Amino acid sequence: MWNELFLLPFLTGLGLAVLLPVLGCYLRLRDEWLAALAYANVAAAGALLALIGGLPPAAGGAAAAALAGAGKRLVARRLGGAASYALLLLGGWSVAVLLAANQPLAERLGHALFDGQLYFADASLLWLVGLGGGAALLALRRLSPRLLLAHLYPDLFRLRGLPAWPTQAGFDLLAALVLAVATLSLGVMGAFALIYIPPWLAFRRAANWRAGLRRAVLIGVLAYVGAFALALGFDQPFGPVLAILLVGLGLLIA
Repeated sequence: MWNELFLLPFLTGLGLAVLLPVLGCYLRLRDEWLAALAYANVAAAGALLALIGGLPPAAGGAAAAALAGAGKRLVARRLGGAASYALLLLGGWSVAVLLAANQPLAERLGHALFDGQLYFADASLLWLVGLGGGAALLALRRLSPRLLLAHLYPDLFRLRGLPAWPTQAGFDLLAALVLAVATLSLGVMGAFALIYIPPWLAFRRAANWRAGLRRAVLIGVLAYVGAFALALGFDQPFGPVLAILLVGLGLLIA
């Protein structure tokens, strides 16, 4: 019982505390940090819609986030990146809150998604984070050279006649799926806190890209372990504790 109540959720969140800061570094490099919050809200709405329809919430959240990630480039091309993220964010949040308020079946899951109740994580979610997180890190390693080149030399792909959209679309889809899984365990704001604050702090102090990745992961893991202990010890929702701890670290370090 101790393993199911505490160890499984701890290991699930620990895997995400490693993965999210790494992904956040690439989102910050591309100035797309707002996309993380948009994907998280869309995933929450998709999970609640799936629950009401009798489907697994994880599948609904992943499908909604994947659809948003795949269609992001088309919407951003017409509206601009920041505007498209804001519309996704507000639309996903509105649908999720309305579903939680009007559907008794979705109320409990809605509170968990926005409060960040990590303790609902089970063995299936741990396996998903373990296998999916490992695959995501391998995919990021493959995509990393092209993502860095596209940022440092924006015209390189055009001059060489190489298409840049497969790399961009692949990264968008990867980020959306990771945020969907993270939202189901850490909650909307808990996932966003881990994907935004550790990279932000790392970029201010790190001497190079690799050092920034290591520093972001270290900050994320330390904050996660501290938040897990505090939330468990004081019987508080995990998401807000993690967010306020990271905010405190941000003010202290920055």
